[in-house]
Amino acid sequence: MEIRILKKNRNELKLEITGEGHTFCNVVQKALLKNQSTDLAGYDIPHPLMAKPLLYVRTKGRKKAEDILWKAIKEVQKDIETFKSALDKALKEGGSKEISNAQDVSSPPEEEM
Repeated sequence: MEIRILKKNRNELKLEITGEGHTFCNVVQKALLKNQSTDLAGYDIPHPLMAKPLLYVRTKGRKKAEDILWKAIKEVQKDIETFKSALDKALKEGGSKEISNAQDVSSPPEEEM
């Protein structure tokens, strides 16, 4: 991952993130949008064959865009730790449990006549 700063001022930050795609950017965008101080957060992948998404954040009022991004990163880290703990607990309690109403997706459902 390589990050290039395209725009930076107190309330705005625009980054080019080489080597990432929708999965990473969507997680960061979602965390940014949870913050009440975020006015706008989004990303764009200008060319689908080039992994160079552009991440953009703009803040309201006196909050610095850089600070809001750092806070979003910490929230993502916290979510990952929560997921790791829940997964560890689930695996220790019984490994794999089948869902009784799970549908077989290997073939489409039969049409009713």
